[in-house]
Amino acid sequence: MERALSGLALLQLPLPYVTGFVAAQAFLSLRSRDGAKRAPYSDFYIGARAQTENLHLLTRDAARYRIFFPYVRLITPK
Repeated sequence: MERALSGLALLQLPLPYVTGFVAAQAFLSLRSRDGAKRAPYSDFYIGARAQTENLHLLTRDAARYRIFFPYVRLITPK
């Protein structure tokens, strides 16, 4: 992956511990509700990153993010 992306001007940021913890808590909440994994793991990291860094999140799946990351400001195109 690094070789494929090496020609692009991308900034790779580390995943802070608190972001991983928030993502894990959201995933455990999903498991306790539904008993099985339904959402991709990446959604939890994206939502947790937005929540822990006070970022806006552009999504078409607002319902899921509102449930697991209620403090994230969502931008939802119609």
